[in-house]
Amino acid sequence: MSWRFVACTALFVTCLLTANTTAAKLITVSGVTLPAGIVIFPISYILGDVLTEVWGYAAARRVIWLGFACNALMVAAVWVGGELPPAPFWRGQAAYQEILGQTPRILVASFLAYLVGEFANSYVLARLKIVTRGRWLWVRTIGSTIVGEGLDSALFVALAFGGGVPAGVLPGLVLGQWWVKVLYEAVATPLTYAAVAWLKSREHVDTFDYGTDFNPLRLRG
Repeated sequence: MSWRFVACTALFVTCLLTANTTAAKLITVSGVTLPAGIVIFPISYILGDVLTEVWGYAAARRVIWLGFACNALMVAAVWVGGELPPAPFWRGQAAYQEILGQTPRILVASFLAYLVGEFANSYVLARLKIVTRGRWLWVRTIGSTIVGEGLDSALFVALAFGGGVPAGVLPGLVLGQWWVKVLYEAVATPLTYAAVAWLKSREHVDTFDYGTDFNPLRLRG
């Protein structure tokens, strides 16, 4: 693969890891409570759109699994760092655990939501590209984001907070994250168009997933 593909992959993984780290802080936007990771996490979906649109579902699938592996490695490293005894003069252990330490339930919810959301996003975009014959990129990017981010938000909130907060609160948490992420994608559409056009012209590739095996567990082909 070219350096452009490597750069897109690196940016995708960076956005994912940064979002998961900054998500420990909660912010309020227009009365909606959101994790601070909302600042950068939607960019991973935009990059997922670009990867699928230019190089196809199979290439995006490998990047999604790479992001998963990198995230798992980061979580393991953070956990080991937290378990190691702090230096006697260091007073940041409680802050370290509060900001970086995540409960197993939150981690499982995050990992599953990421996989389901990203694969759904890539799958829908690839299928829509065939249906639209490569036209109306905005329909594919926004449509795939509606599905992918919707599943991501719903799955994460249900698994992470189900039973821990009143049932009536859960839909609000899901919808709040969902509409902000979709709006983010819509606003970024001109940049997505520019990135896709530039990459296609430089890479001389515009992949259509005819005959592609969409099994998310398949890493080859």
